[in-house]
Amino acid sequence: MDFSSFDVRKYRVLPVRQGYGEWVHSYEQTVEDEMDLRLLESIETVSWPGIRSAVDLACGTGRTGVWLRRQGVQAFDGVDITPEMLARAQDKGVYRTLYQADITDTGLDAGNYDLAIEALADEHLADLAPLYREAARLTSPEGTFVLVGYHPHFLMQGIITHFHRADGEAVAIESYVHLLSDHVKAAHAAGWTLAEMDEGIIDEAWLAKKPKWAQYRNRPVSFAMVWQKQTER
Repeated sequence: MDFSSFDVRKYRVLPVRQGYGEWVHSYEQTVEDEMDLRLLESIETVSWPGIRSAVDLACGTGRTGVWLRRQGVQAFDGVDITPEMLARAQDKGVYRTLYQADITDTGLDAGNYDLAIEALADEHLADLAPLYREAARLTSPEGTFVLVGYHPHFLMQGIITHFHRADGEAVAIESYVHLLSDHVKAAHAAGWTLAEMDEGIIDEAWLAKKPKWAQYRNRPVSFAMVWQKQTER
């Protein structure tokens, strides 16, 4: 669903590449670990040190890559559409290789990865199906796909992905609302089965960092899904 029917703030909306190219300067000071990294740390069905090779789709500034390295994943590549973000990721020094490409059509070789991971980018896709198909293509027959997303219920509160420019103007990045059932349908069509799911809520840890979000207490703000390849029976 297009976000416009939920939009209550009426920010100027930027295309994805332009928006993240501008946001790069303050991105890591804006996105809180409670949104994505805390959910990644709650995952129980993935043995991170056992992953031989991974691909970080929509790697951005490399926050997820740094986290993967801390978990013992030694070899992983990053893909992002925004060159400014990739430059920041390069500075982290954790990626084997970085590629500027669309995460739904990376051009990378098929079946090379044990794990595909994507965090906080699926809301920018008009259609989820190509993402799930590409993750399936990139991973081995026993591969895993971990997705951390901005919760559709929070988007429906009217809070689109946005940032503030240097002059103080709040601008949004083009976004779409995908119900959790949309993820399940797209994943099943691409041959994935759900192994684990968790949701992050606005709790006291969140409010300690963003007290102005008190009105959203106990609302779901993000979610994590762990998908594994469906096996023949």
